[in-house]
Amino acid sequence: MRTYILGLLLMAGPVWAHDAVIDGATARASGAGWSISVTLTHEEAGWDDYADGWRVETEAGEVLGTRVLAHPHVNEQPFTRSLSGVDVPEGVTTVWIRARTSADGWGQERFRLDLP
Repeated sequence: MRTYILGLLLMAGPVWAHDAVIDGATARASGAGWSISVTLTHEEAGWDDYADGWRVETEAGEVLGTRVLAHPHVNEQPFTRSLSGVDVPEGVTTVWIRARTSADGWGQERFRLDLP
């Protein structure tokens, strides 16, 4: 019985996982597509678990651009990073932002960003 309970606890690891939170985002049209800025908060644990990126998607989930974050931001919370040159198809007026962490991958939650 003790082994069974320990096995259940070990399998429950993802329950304790936590996605990066998208606090906000802005978009600005530029000559070469859109410039998207995203503000994230994440309980950084250093290199073992940090927000390592975010991406811009259409409503259907097509990826329009990805911003890779190359290091933890333990002492910089929340933090904002930008991505320029995002090619948004004509007629699309809303994009969705999805965050990623190094420990858990792409989060399930998406942030709606209406384009100005």
